[in-house]
Amino acid sequence: MAVALMLRVSVALLHRQRSVYAGSIAMVSSRAMASKTPVGFIGLGNMGNPMAKNLMKHGYPVIAYDVFPEACKEFQDLGAQVTDSPADVGERADRIITMLPSNPNAIEVYTGSSGILKKVKKGSLLIDSSTIDPAVSKELAKEAEKMGAVFMDAPVSGGVGAARAGNLTFMVGGVEQEFDAAKELLTCMGSNVIYCGEVGTGQAAKICNNMLLAISMIGTAETMNLGIRLGLDPKLLAKILNMSSGRCWSSDTYNPVPGVMEGVPSANNYQGGFGTTLMAKDLGLAQNSATSTKTPVPLGSLAHQVYRIMCAKGYAQKDFSSVFHFLREENL
Repeated sequence: MAVALMLRVSVALLHRQRSVYAGSIAMVSSRAMASKTPVGFIGLGNMGNPMAKNLMKHGYPVIAYDVFPEACKEFQDLGAQVTDSPADVGERADRIITMLPSNPNAIEVYTGSSGILKKVKKGSLLIDSSTIDPAVSKELAKEAEKMGAVFMDAPVSGGVGAARAGNLTFMVGGVEQEFDAAKELLTCMGSNVIYCGEVGTGQAAKICNNMLLAISMIGTAETMNLGIRLGLDPKLLAKILNMSSGRCWSSDTYNPVPGVMEGVPSANNYQGGFGTTLMAKDLGLAQNSATSTKTPVPLGSLAHQVYRIMCAKGYAQKDFSSVFHFLREENL
């Protein structure tokens, strides 16, 4: 009888363990499913398109909107929901990512008559990956807070190639307690997600980075142009630079001279990539910030003028590395 009793107790314990284990699996599955609730994505341009696709590759259903309906067609074919306005995205998703060209675009998408904040759900997480003025990010955060939502700025670095590969760097500003929730989504699109501080600090980091990028790209273009005119083979010169102290991202990863590298805009008539008009815009943001903080940025100011002239000379829609072509043709 004692043996039979022990067997019955063992069987009961085994069933209980299985039940607890099954319950644990169900809880884990439930959390996993919860994390895969739809994510809104607004702005499906050169950068937003591959970013949204990477979210979908990681299993997140996407609710998409772009001011140009043709940009949404591809996502509709991939199974994404497409809406008629940013407000509709705000109504359907409680996590939204925006990737927009400029201050006015961001202000309109968030606070316009059909903006996200018109129908945003309380508790929603709004992540803006546009590059805009830090002061605008702070104002949008205040407006979102009034509606019970959380706004974070998370501009990116890395360009279209990194966006496609999911290797972007995100610089995040906002409430620190919400950083992990933002990081869950951003790691689907980037390999580096860095918390910078309060709202606006992500934008500050991005503006500083892009000012240096513009300066180094102009320097690389000038150097390559001079070397070629002195009779050096451009590939040989690039090789020497990239094993010497002049090496930089503009020379070894994104070289501006046609024929030196494959898979970069200079190999494709400067199509795609990061537009000259966007670089001029970012340098303008840097100039505004420098003025407001009384910071001397002589090279940043000169770079801003170069890219503004390029926009006026027909380079606005070409990649910013077309500064090589501009310098070669203009003989400045």
